[in-house]
Amino acid sequence: MTINGRIEIMQKYKSRQEVPDKYKWDLTTIYPNIEAYDKDFKRLTDLLEELKTYEGCTKDAEKLYKFLELDTQAMCLIYKLNVYAFLINDQELGISVNMDRMSKAEDLETTYSTVTAFFAPELLELTKEEYNNLFKYDKLSEYKKVLDDIYESKEHVLPSDKEQLIQTLNSSIPNYGNASATLLNKLNDYGTIVIDGEEEKITQTNLSRLYKNENKAIRQEVRTKYNNVLKQYSDMSAILLNGYVKNNITNCKLHNFKDAWDAKLFYTKMPNEAYKALVDAVEGNVDKLQKYFKVFKDTLKLDSLDMCDLNLDMVKSDKEYSIEEAQELCLNAIKPLGEDYYKHFKKVFDNHYIDYAQYPGKVSGGYSASGLDFDSRILLSYNYNLDSVSTIIHEGGHNVHHQYITENNPMQYREVGSLVAEVASLTNECLLSSYLAENGKDKKERLAGIANILNVIVSNLFGAVREGKMEQDFYDYVNEGNTLTSEYMNKLTEDSINKYYGDVVNKDEYIGLSWARRSHYYMNYYMYAYSMCISIASYVASEILKGNKDMLNNYIKFLSTGSNVDNVDIFGVLGIDITDKNVYIKAIDYFDSMIDRFVELNKEGEVDGK
Repeated sequence: MTINGRIEIMQKYKSRQEVPDKYKWDLTTIYPNIEAYDKDFKRLTDLLEELKTYEGCTKDAEKLYKFLELDTQAMCLIYKLNVYAFLINDQELGISVNMDRMSKAEDLETTYSTVTAFFAPELLELTKEEYNNLFKYDKLSEYKKVLDDIYESKEHVLPSDKEQLIQTLNSSIPNYGNASATLLNKLNDYGTIVIDGEEEKITQTNLSRLYKNENKAIRQEVRTKYNNVLKQYSDMSAILLNGYVKNNITNCKLHNFKDAWDAKLFYTKMPNEAYKALVDAVEGNVDKLQKYFKVFKDTLKLDSLDMCDLNLDMVKSDKEYSIEEAQELCLNAIKPLGEDYYKHFKKVFDNHYIDYAQYPGKVSGGYSASGLDFDSRILLSYNYNLDSVSTIIHEGGHNVHHQYITENNPMQYREVGSLVAEVASLTNECLLSSYLAENGKDKKERLAGIANILNVIVSNLFGAVREGKMEQDFYDYVNEGNTLTSEYMNKLTEDSINKYYGDVVNKDEYIGLSWARRSHYYMNYYMYAYSMCISIASYVASEILKGNKDMLNNYIKFLSTGSNVDNVDIFGVLGIDITDKNVYIKAIDYFDSMIDRFVELNKEGEVDGK
């Protein structure tokens, strides 16, 4: 049927059984049946028993090599069993046999940690001479980076009795992050809102959608009700955050780090200079963010840009994309990455790696889950809109990245951290937006494509740096012997928003409260990962689109590089020095150029979809 001049293509399913097979993922190449799964489960159980016999192996190079070979096999099976059980459970929640399988897989992972707990302390007891002598056994060189990463932490690992004591004490400390999440998602009552005669309860999960309502009075009412409750419990939120920060700092200092930031740099193998360059570049160019807000306000024809307006879609498009149209759009967008990349991405569609459809009982959201010896599977809640297309190309980027890593690295080096992984996904999002800007079927689609990447950069570059810098500031405040209070956090947040938003956005009495709903603050400096990645991704994408063949070749090498290479050197494969401020300046220049492209296109006339 036709609605408002467009074809209604969105399919709604009542159950998984109604979904056509072509829109479901194929898990049979992971395990053809449950019998094969159970066989590997038994195999892993036996492997764990065998691993116990290798206690004391670190002084015998040959025995150590055999342990590492078995350990890698065990890790491969743990990933495979866990991911499969996880996927089966997520496609249909509430089925007891699936829940039981997932629980048992998780138990095996715990067992693995227990039976191999002897290894790291044993390795760290070796003298430097004893450690170096191990590598006279040539085969052990295959695992040198694995062993080096453990041995280099020698000064930060305490004797086993002290480690056990610390773990025992930590286990008796409340999980502050869970407590905060419970307060925000379950205990707080934010009231209700009436929309079109229907009453709806305000929750954490529907807040973003409610803020997109076209009626400004409704948006403001939602903001007022929600933040009044945040304010009411902000003292408790500050107590929880202060507890988490103090506990994190204490644990890091007990392990001979200067502070929590020092520990973060050590374990991610990142130089402080990189983060300083990132923050300096962004904070020196907040005028570009304010320029975006001005364009945002003008595009939406708002009399004033208030805090309750910031979640609105810059270009509201009701265009729907069938799954086949989304696939074609993604494939067209990634063509600048070359034939080999195109072939790898097409494999995602041809091999049914994606589970698209929504139906009752399926977990919501989008993710890519992978093991060490099979290509990832992608779960979606496909909504037939541009956001859903963006999710496909984003998660597809993770899948292709994993394909390249698997093809080019031994099993023990096939994991990468988020600091690297998100470059692969965000580069694709930049390419999608650029493709739509040039090739959209109508003006609205072209504008929507540009607006999509502008929103990604606003959130993941400017927003993440702003809040990452706040996190450093409140950690420093606690390091100096102070206590986090709601008054302190409100002032810190208010100052930060004023600095970034300037006079373009009208502030209200609630601008200082956003810290109280940030789960990322319970994830130990997580915010910077996305800002680093979107900076590099936008730089890489813009260079490839300019026809820079060296960058294209380097990017494929980057995607093929495993975890045996540290972060700084992985980015070096791209020819990028992450301590160079110009890297981040170029990302901001890309953002600025996309704003200009949006304005230029928008000047051609009203956004009417014609």
